[in-house]
Amino acid sequence: MVRVLAAASHRLRTAPRAIGSRFGSRSRPTTAPAPAPALAPRRRPWLRALGTAAVALVGAWLGLLVVGSARVPVGPVNTTMTLRPSLFGGTKINVSPLGSLELSSHQAPVRLDVNVDQLDPVRAQALVDHPERISGLQQEIARDVEHGTLDLAVRSAVAVVTGATALGLAVHRRPRRALAAGGLAFTLLTASGVSAYATWNPESVLEPKFSGLLSSAPAVVGNARSIVTEFDVYQKELARLVTNVTKLYDVTSTLPAYEPDPTTVRVLHVSDIHLNPASWKIIASLVEQYRIDAVVDSGDTMDHGTAAENGFLDPAASLGAPYVWVRGNHDSRTTQRYLEHMRNVHVLDDGRAVTVAGVRFAGIGDPQFTPDRSVAPGGDRAEVLAGARLAAALNDQRAAGTPVDVAVAHEPTAARETDGDVPLVLAGHLHHEGTEIMKYGTRLRIEGSTGGSGLRAVEHEYPAPIEASVLYLDRRTRRLQAWDEIRLGGLGETTAEVTRHLAEENRPGARPSPGTTRPTAATAGPTGPREPRPTAPGTALARTAP
Repeated sequence: MVRVLAAASHRLRTAPRAIGSRFGSRSRPTTAPAPAPALAPRRRPWLRALGTAAVALVGAWLGLLVVGSARVPVGPVNTTMTLRPSLFGGTKINVSPLGSLELSSHQAPVRLDVNVDQLDPVRAQALVDHPERISGLQQEIARDVEHGTLDLAVRSAVAVVTGATALGLAVHRRPRRALAAGGLAFTLLTASGVSAYATWNPESVLEPKFSGLLSSAPAVVGNARSIVTEFDVYQKELARLVTNVTKLYDVTSTLPAYEPDPTTVRVLHVSDIHLNPASWKIIASLVEQYRIDAVVDSGDTMDHGTAAENGFLDPAASLGAPYVWVRGNHDSRTTQRYLEHMRNVHVLDDGRAVTVAGVRFAGIGDPQFTPDRSVAPGGDRAEVLAGARLAAALNDQRAAGTPVDVAVAHEPTAARETDGDVPLVLAGHLHHEGTEIMKYGTRLRIEGSTGGSGLRAVEHEYPAPIEASVLYLDRRTRRLQAWDEIRLGGLGETTAEVTRHLAEENRPGARPSPGTTRPTAATAGPTGPREPRPTAPGTALARTAP
């Protein structure tokens, strides 16, 4: 009995081991070599960098919008200075409600916006009570602008870094990448500041672009050369403008740098009226406002050139200035004969020259008449031949001792054939303005549509603008000193812009150009022996007729 109990007790003690030994092999996994881990896909570093750059740019822009501005007192007025992202840079000064002016002050991806908010009555009254302080106002304004720009730079740096860092933290949720975005934004702002400093153009004040009521101020006219000789006076007058913004419109007309000068001949260049009756009132207004000495029309005054349209031309005789005209491809011979018998109108054709307001003009009518698509155009070959006839006439005038100062043709292709034979040639036809110095030194000035493209103004989504130019010629040399591009809003719009341009020799620091030696032969140009003009292609090229 004792043996039986002992055996049972032994079995109870060893049972757990037996069970573990029996089933342990099933419960424990067998040891096997671990499979080789698969290679994790590597992130592309350029995508990560691109994402950081995008976050930095957006964050910097948002930072500038929120806090990137500074309230700066400038003289007697309060202004707000702001940096804004821009493709072309520059400075824009808003003078509400009179309009604005834009300056090409620098080239950088940031633009300086200056809003004139209000006149400070205390500081303005102090100037009224102590007028002797006006003499030192220029230096005071310079100091205010310098301090304001410094303050704006600091605020902008804080704004872009904070904005980029905060957005980077919100997007990436990693402090390191957020700080990288902030650092990149600060680097971009610093690079923009260096670019603005390197391209700073203090002479940009001489060529502002006016809009709003400021565009109609007579201050935009006058002798451009006196801007250089009287720049100190000009700066003092600009300081005067700041003293009372409410009288800005009246004061601009007293700028001495733009007072009428007896050495300046003012020519109004118009083109492509296309039967727009509103054009005559605009031209008459410009003649009166700018004290125009002569009006030059480079063609396409009509639309179909029919005799029934001739009555439209009657206002040309009573504009208050001589009217010089050449035929366009929408003007017929009937139109030309009607104008030839009108008082105060000078029709130029086949190189005929006439002296108006002391300036000698010569021109040629467009050789093609394409009032509609039923008439096959002659192409550029016809224009090249017409331009060659005009160039020959210019050479004949020079040989006769009566050199031409300004040539006129409707089509730019014909006008380009006069390169080297005349200082300035005027054209139209393209319905948009443009200026270029051609190979042999002749300046080609293309005018936009003074009629807003006529009935074509409604063909596109936005109406075509009404464009004209005021050209300022020296009375002694008859050379172009400056020109103002005038751009009015088209049908249903009320915008107005005036952009001033100076000829290269009138820019500050430019050396006075000696009298240009005109070519003495058909193969000589201002810069030496002249290459032969390319002959017209054998096959006529198709030409559109706006």
